[in-house]
Amino acid sequence: MRHSGSNTQRRGATAWAATAALGAATAAALLAGNAEAQPSPVLQPVPERISDGAIHADHLSYERMQTRIKALNDSGGHRVASYSLAKAQCWLDVSFHEYSRNDRSAFPQASLSESARIVDYLARSQDPLAADNPAHQTPLVNQASRLRPDLWQLAADLKTHEGYRCAGQHIACAEVELVHAGNEYKQQGWRHAKPYVQIAEDRLADASAAAKACAVPPSAPGLVAAPAPLAVAALEPPPPPPAVTAAPAPLQRQLDVLFNFDKRAITDVLAASKQNLDQLVEQLNSLQGSGAWKVDSIVLTGHADISNGTGNPAYNVKLAQDRAHTVKQFLVAQGLDAQLVTVNAKADTEQVVQCDRKALSRTALKQCLLPNRRVQLELRGWVTNGP
Repeated sequence: MRHSGSNTQRRGATAWAATAALGAATAAALLAGNAEAQPSPVLQPVPERISDGAIHADHLSYERMQTRIKALNDSGGHRVASYSLAKAQCWLDVSFHEYSRNDRSAFPQASLSESARIVDYLARSQDPLAADNPAHQTPLVNQASRLRPDLWQLAADLKTHEGYRCAGQHIACAEVELVHAGNEYKQQGWRHAKPYVQIAEDRLADASAAAKACAVPPSAPGLVAAPAPLAVAALEPPPPPPAVTAAPAPLQRQLDVLFNFDKRAITDVLAASKQNLDQLVEQLNSLQGSGAWKVDSIVLTGHADISNGTGNPAYNVKLAQDRAHTVKQFLVAQGLDAQLVTVNAKADTEQVVQCDRKALSRTALKQCLLPNRRVQLELRGWVTNGP
């Protein structure tokens, strides 16, 4: 059970970050260590998660796991866009998400352990298709309920699709979100599970579109075209059939860009959020250039947490506005058309987590309120098979 309130908004992306980027030497050393047996990360006992020391120790455990995933991705042997490493990343994301929401059940630890199992395997093996790869399993950790059998079946069907290589990341994260939803349903009911079911649905919709765009009709080697029949002068040739153009599929992406406490510059964006933002820009630039993806609009909504000691209610309004404009300036600097971006600010009127301000230390309260210090990015557009 949770010690404080629950999330009432869709979680669009990673809800935490490592505190700093690794240097090249550190990353190389960590990659070498990845191949060795690593102790399974263990979170501090629940009753002790009220002290700064215990919370800091847990954050270091999460940071070490994120660093191992980054080292695997940077090595080129496994990519976070692949099914297996994406599965490890998404287990890690949901673990920290629930840890930050003060979930006192076994779910954060169980999810973290699943991430570690996959990373340990990938560090030892270069064959993600092998049967013993734990990424191929999606256990219902913490006795989570199995919701939406239709979505589970869709995920299984997409794994056999000829365009699966382009959809693995979405499928892996959709499966993890279904477990996440099942855990919420078991603990707090359908209202709390529904946002994560929606994330899984969106992920699978993205997977379907990506698989369809990636699939190439197989050729038939060895076949020789039959000679064309002799033309009959007395007959007009039939008109060519009309071209069939695939109908564009609607596309919607959501992303939360998280900021450090009382900060608003792009350098104050948490590392994992910045990485997600960079990946989105990279996708936009590559897919828009190919004609496979068109953006119609991006709405940026700035938010602040309730921890405001200035005594001035307008302070959080300005802080939320500045955060949203920071993200817009970054996107425009990366080549996005400024006319596509709309900026809003909600200040501290929409808190996605509620924290016990009396029971927590100031440091623990700042960490608990982290998901509230965000800019919500909502992208709308369409995707096709290309030009």
